[in-house]
Amino acid sequence: MKKAVLVGRPNVGKSALFNRLAGRRIAIVHDQPGVTRDRIEAVCGLGRNPFAIVDTGGIGAAPDPDFAEATHRAADAAVEDADVVLFVVDGKDGLLPLDAELAAKLRRWSRPVILVVNKLDDPKHDALAEEFHQLGFSRIAGVSAVHGRGTDDLVEAIGEAFGDRGENAPPEQSIPPRIVIIGRPNVGKSSLTNALLGRERAIVSDIAGTTRDALEVPCELGERPYLLLDTAGIRHRSRHDTSVEVFSVMRSEEAIRMADVCVLVIDASVGVTEQDKRIAGLVQKSRKAVVVAVNKADLLPADDRRRDGLKERLSLWRSQLFFIPYAPFVMLSAKTGANLKRLGTTLEKVRQHATRRIGTGELNRVIRDAMILHPPPMKGPRRLKVFYATQLEETNPRPFAPVRFLLFVNAPGLLLPSYETYLAAQLRRVREYPGLPLLLELRARPESEKRQRSRGRRPSPAKRK
Repeated sequence: MKKAVLVGRPNVGKSALFNRLAGRRIAIVHDQPGVTRDRIEAVCGLGRNPFAIVDTGGIGAAPDPDFAEATHRAADAAVEDADVVLFVVDGKDGLLPLDAELAAKLRRWSRPVILVVNKLDDPKHDALAEEFHQLGFSRIAGVSAVHGRGTDDLVEAIGEAFGDRGENAPPEQSIPPRIVIIGRPNVGKSSLTNALLGRERAIVSDIAGTTRDALEVPCELGERPYLLLDTAGIRHRSRHDTSVEVFSVMRSEEAIRMADVCVLVIDASVGVTEQDKRIAGLVQKSRKAVVVAVNKADLLPADDRRRDGLKERLSLWRSQLFFIPYAPFVMLSAKTGANLKRLGTTLEKVRQHATRRIGTGELNRVIRDAMILHPPPMKGPRRLKVFYATQLEETNPRPFAPVRFLLFVNAPGLLLPSYETYLAAQLRRVREYPGLPLLLELRARPESEKRQRSRGRRPSPAKRK
């Protein structure tokens, strides 16, 4: 797929234009310069043929001195990979010396450039684009990323720069499974992303909060295509330093909801913290498949890396994350590359189990035996009764979809959360379903109807008063 890369100095509206072309809010948009640090990718489907778009951090200034060099390297690497460069400038600010410097730098790359004059929010602002003709680019598009003005003309110009003529458009492809890498700050999420990709794709720093946007990058694990999302570290809401960080955490939480499977990264040298538990709770609440990646295993003391010591630590961590007991744990090191392949193998195992079924007869026997062994607790004068159960089958399921069971019962409100957990544990004794949440959906069926069905008679209509 061809790629268009947005570049420009800080705060000219690149991220707003990126979101406009992507058709959804992906990059964080904020008045503070230097918000975007990493490259962010998405697909634009507005033209004749879909194409990839890449947002980059601001080039040529240092509003964020700790990350200026890394941000510029990431932007330069993106331009190297580009088929077309979208050079974004601010029409309201006018032509600045830094714009001229960036234009000279872009001309040294042999890439088609479209000069995008942004923030022309009203037709009376269109004349502001004239000043930028002196930069010498033949392709110029005036737009308002916020209001959508000029977007269609820009997309058409991008297609012409690609050489698209509209014929032989590729068929629409299904979206690969999304793996979302989540965790608290500084546990090594970006290092793990880079290690899985085999290249430096996300900016890595010892400073907590380096990653702000959720990066979406195509990758292959075990010869399977995936979209890999590295997210901002999720800190407790009371500890956010800026509004940008608040938006980063909100975007990470949104990424969990979009995920097919979550990789929860914890720090082996620290263990499971309260914030790790909160993040695991977000995954559980969203009912997403999950694998726990225990990073920085190379920092463990030698005794703890031996079989008995490691077994003891894993047992402790599992007990601390007791509410996701189905999550497989993978000990690894993003820094040394140890056990990275095992993470891919574990994800594939979870994916395969999502397609497995329990036969209806076996399923009903398991539930019946479980209820005989431990009857449901009373709720007032009544007790839950399960008449029949079946595993639901989706028509077009997403990979890593939760496993759903439909239970016909006397009254759905009689199922207590603790008993639901018990029934799920009994089902896992028959099928492991590693990494996958089990969802019990209840449907009421009156007991009298059940008795009449068992006798082969239809239920009698209700008597009229």
